[in-house]
Amino acid sequence: MKPPARNRRDAILVLLSFAMLLVSLDQYIVVVALPEIARDLGYSAQTLQLVVSAYAIASSGFLLFGGRASDLLGRRRVLVVGLFLYFAASLAGGLATNPAQQLVARALQGLGGALVFPSTLAIINVRFAEGAERNRALGIWAGAGAAGLVIGVLLGGALTSFFGWRAVFLVNVPLAGAALVATPWLIETDGRIDRSRAFDLPGAVTVTAAISLLVVALVEGPNFGWLSPWTMGLILAGVASGVAFIVIERRSVDPLLPLGMLRNPSLRLSLLAATLFMASFGALLYFLSLLFQDVFGYGALETGFAFLLPTAVVVTASAMAGRVVTALGLRWTMIGALAIGMGGALAIGFAINHEASYLALVPGLIAVSIGDGAMFTAMFIAAGMGTPDRQQGVASGIVATGSGVGAAVGLAVLVLIANAGTVGLAGEELRVATAQGIARSAYAIAGGIGLTLLIVIGSRTDKPDAEAADSHIISNGDRDHAA
Repeated sequence: MKPPARNRRDAILVLLSFAMLLVSLDQYIVVVALPEIARDLGYSAQTLQLVVSAYAIASSGFLLFGGRASDLLGRRRVLVVGLFLYFAASLAGGLATNPAQQLVARALQGLGGALVFPSTLAIINVRFAEGAERNRALGIWAGAGAAGLVIGVLLGGALTSFFGWRAVFLVNVPLAGAALVATPWLIETDGRIDRSRAFDLPGAVTVTAAISLLVVALVEGPNFGWLSPWTMGLILAGVASGVAFIVIERRSVDPLLPLGMLRNPSLRLSLLAATLFMASFGALLYFLSLLFQDVFGYGALETGFAFLLPTAVVVTASAMAGRVVTALGLRWTMIGALAIGMGGALAIGFAINHEASYLALVPGLIAVSIGDGAMFTAMFIAAGMGTPDRQQGVASGIVATGSGVGAAVGLAVLVLIANAGTVGLAGEELRVATAQGIARSAYAIAGGIGLTLLIVIGSRTDKPDAEAADSHIISNGDRDHAA
């Protein structure tokens, strides 16, 4: 028996927010468990980071594909497939007995996330009317997503401490299973697949290859060497695939990414904001985890508890941001969130040294978490503004792809900044140098947030003229838009 109609939309919003929480959770849930995973499965120091990057590479590479699939094949269908991949891959990762098995499972988790992320966002943007109603819904959905990034570290620490590293994978089995059961019960069946629309397989292959190759180059560049043949080859292959994608999209009758969509100033702003957000705010969690463990000497459980405060603030700020956008407007909400977040990152940088305490970080943690939560909601509100229902999946995929690429680029650059001057050190000297490196990364993160702030100040978020956008798309031969 389905819930009454008046309660059904709220139940669907809870389900979609829960699915988004699951996707965000798995980006960082393994971070605290990495030392134990390495000891048990035999990872080397050079290969251990693949546990994190396998997820990031697969997720980033297939997000645009997932958005297109949700528009063409049906958003509920794609959500169900994504949740099933999460369910199966989490079980496989938890039962893995060697690195190869676990890395395949992590990649499949990333693929599941690339299907779940854009489909949940598209369902919300289609089901809730643009304005106050959608802002409220996205505040709840984004709050779950932003909180998931932080809760992942907290939960990972607790699970690893009490049950061992396998629990950080196996915890997803009942969670994804519950969402998988609830989805067909709450969300209506998709209509028939429109056979008149092409999937644009050449476009999907080239864009997935371009993003995946570039992310691999950025993630593995420090190991291969930035000027090594491997790194340069990956970058050149990624750029060539990207150029091929643009050529294909310009000539395609039914393109994967109608280039006219990028005329929407809100979508452009959302793409830039999401990319820089994950390169700055998103990367801070990684360095805080290192600070708590390698400098403060916290164990897995203590590290998890250290994230309780930022988790609470992020959830509150994300949930309230939708109402703030309705009251003050998107641009001013973003400006306020970024200004507060930049101040918080600077305060964290000032507070970090090898003798610092957690208490000294609290003012900065609160400020950066307010900016984090509010900005996460605001940038996804921007993604759906002025975008027709038939393109919400692709729009979601575009912004999600930007966030994935931003995470890879930001972390690669910031790790270089943090590790400068630590080579060859050990003991207390290494602890001091690590604290200094993390402080430098916090300042660089503040700089990235400041760059985002300047972009938002100079931007406009008004909607494009609908007729002009449609005529541009039709002139490029998009059959779906013409219909």
